[in-house]
Formats: sequence, structure tokens, C-alpha cells
Amino acid sequence: MWKQSVWTSTICSHLATKHLREGGLLTLAGAKAALGPTAGCIGYGMAKASVHQLCQSLSAPNSGLPLGSAAVAILPVTLDTPMNRKFMPDADVSCWTPLEYITELFYKWTTGESRPPSGTLMQLVTADGKTEATPML
Repeated sequence: MWKQSVWTSTICSHLATKHLREGGLLTLAGAKAALGPTAGCIGYGMAKASVHQLCQSLSAPNSGLPLGSAAVAILPVTLDTPMNRKFMPDADVSCWTPLEYITELFYKWTTGESRPPSGTLMQLVTADGKTEATPML
């Protein structure tokens, strides 16, 4: 979990400090499960909580991100991916966040529409096939 979540987010953040243009957007993958204790998911929660901390730290002055850029973390519950469908074949997918929703959300944010402030942790909660994005500042 540490390599998959923390290392990749740290590498992306470092690259963003060097190559992101002014006003750019860095989006990191956190998780709603890391917002509180979750039995059986200690390592997962610790790794994702580190990503949340990284995102919020990148919003601070002198973090290294270019002027006017933003770091935002999305916090889904479960993403609707082929691998999740493969390994959870009997799950209720109506509460999984579709990748198309995330694509549309990123498009809006990169074009400046409804872009959350830097450091925002954006919860993505899907119920009955409808997803809502709720910021946690």
C-alpha cells in the first residue's frame, strides 16, 4: 500500500513542482476510508491518510507548486474499475463511482469550472448510481 499510494503521490508531487504550469492542477488519489478508523484496513488507511496530508501540505505557501496551481485529492469509496468488478463480482456496483464521473470532474477542474481550492479533500460518494462530490476543507 505504501509504495502504491504514498510513493506514487510523492513522485507526482515532485514532478508537479518542476513541470506543472502556473494555474495547473495536481490531483491525488486519497480514500474516504482513511477519514476514520477502519478495522482490517490499517495499512490502507495510513497510506491514504498520508496522501491527504501531502495534498493539504502542497496548498501551503512555498510548497513548491507553481503560482495559482492547486493540489486536490479525491476520496472515493470504491471506483468502478474492471479489476474491482473481477475481484468483487457479487458487490453492489450502484454504489461504486464510475470512472466517467471522475473524467468529467477533472475536465471541469482543469478548465476552471467549479475548481476547488488547493488542499481540498473531495469526497466522492455514490449511491443508487448517482455520485456527489463534497469538499472537506
